[in-house]
Amino acid sequence: MFTHVMIGSNDLDRARAFYDATFAALGGESGEMDARGRLIYSHEGGRLMITTPIDGEPATAANGGTIGIAAESHDHVLAWHRAGTEHGGSAIESPPSERPNGAFVAYLRDPDGNKLTARTVPAR
Repeated sequence: MFTHVMIGSNDLDRARAFYDATFAALGGESGEMDARGRLIYSHEGGRLMITTPIDGEPATAANGGTIGIAAESHDHVLAWHRAGTEHGGSAIESPPSERPNGAFVAYLRDPDGNKLTARTVPAR
């Protein structure tokens, strides 16, 4: 349904350190900077894009927004969470855990305050 998610950052170098580490923990590739100065992570047709706001105002985190990232396994979720906290992110909500629907989830805020979750997809 979605082609990409775009979020703002006030420090693209700091954002790159965080996202390169968290995506590497999930088996993903490092981000690439495009000609317009946006940091882009691509996987299976979807893209996460990080940019400084084009209006010149400071980037702020979405109130009530969460970006969900698919993980292949419980171990990937734990590695993602660990990489995030080691690279400027903050652990939030409950510790990584299994939910009643069988998904294993973890939550972080990135260095700019954006709320993220990594989760396994439960079998149907």
